[in-house]
Amino acid sequence: MKHTISLFITLAAFWLLNSGHYSVLILSLGLASIALIIYIANKMDVVDQESQPLYLSRKIFGYYFWLIIEIIKANTTVVKHIWLGKKTISPTLKKIKVTQQTDMGKVIYANSITLTPGTVAIDINEDEILVHALIAEDLDSLEFGEMDRRVTSLEN
Repeated sequence: MKHTISLFITLAAFWLLNSGHYSVLILSLGLASIALIIYIANKMDVVDQESQPLYLSRKIFGYYFWLIIEIIKANTTVVKHIWLGKKTISPTLKKIKVTQQTDMGKVIYANSITLTPGTVAIDINEDEILVHALIAEDLDSLEFGEMDRRVTSLEN
């Protein structure tokens, strides 16, 4: 039930932000369309913890802030190595162990790796992610586990 309420709030906020009109007709049409979507989603049995990850909402904005800072740092590192030339670039593939227990956590971790310039998550297995890095030191920082630790803390 809490996931259905969360879906209703999310859809209502999205509707209100996009519509920009607050007449009775528009609001009633919005309410009707949201009710129809919720009915269909419940009939399809897709309203669950994965579609509405409420457990992430407490910590996700702190993680986003940290990730943006990491993306900026990685951008400057990649630009520096491009300016320094081919001698400083060492493309590498490696499997990185993950500590996330849920599929959502593993996907967030893999997407965070891919969002960070110079690294790309290629494949996710049960307890590891295959990562391509432009610079081998980037893989060392992933093995150190700061990003892994932060994503795992989102799951709790």
